[in-house]
Amino acid sequence: MEKWIALVKRRMGELKLTQEKLAERVGVTQGCVGLWLRGERELTLTRMNHVLVCLELPHMSMKPTPDTEEEPANYGLPTTFRYPLSDWVALTDFADDAEGAEEITDYKALGKAFWLRIEGDAMTAPSGLSISAGMLVLVDPGVEAEVGRLVLARVPGNPQGLLRQLVVEGGQRFLKPLNPTYPIMLCGEDCELLGVAIQAGIRF
Repeated sequence: MEKWIALVKRRMGELKLTQEKLAERVGVTQGCVGLWLRGERELTLTRMNHVLVCLELPHMSMKPTPDTEEEPANYGLPTTFRYPLSDWVALTDFADDAEGAEEITDYKALGKAFWLRIEGDAMTAPSGLSISAGMLVLVDPGVEAEVGRLVLARVPGNPQGLLRQLVVEGGQRFLKPLNPTYPIMLCGEDCELLGVAIQAGIRF
């Protein structure tokens, strides 16, 4: 954890990023980032890697050693991976021989990951994190859909998936577009969360 904190602080300095700006990229509050950087809140490996890709750094791996069960390991050059390109209706039901996207990534998926090409401007924000039409988004169904993350969801009555930010207000989950002109949608028990967005053109 200490190595991760040092790496994040150093990279924030290189990019001239404040805690507030990093929080925008990650999709959390500035206070949450502050707790992480002070070592006052533990993070999962998935969350740590999400912060790293937001800082345009390779993700960490965990290597078992004789002395410890697990330890954070190398920040060296990552292996590259390719994932298939799905569409907004098929989503996770794409064929094993689906068309492969040209995009190469250093992200090693936890699930059966796939790319989606963004349509429309619901995720185009006036400032901060923004995902424009035509960009490719990498979705990993193996990553836990935590509050604050960008998730791929499917709501009743709509066969197409939606990419939105998962938020909680008043104890209820909602799907929030980054474009404030679009409505926030309730994410009830019948709302399917199909995966978490990991990368999009630029990493976030």
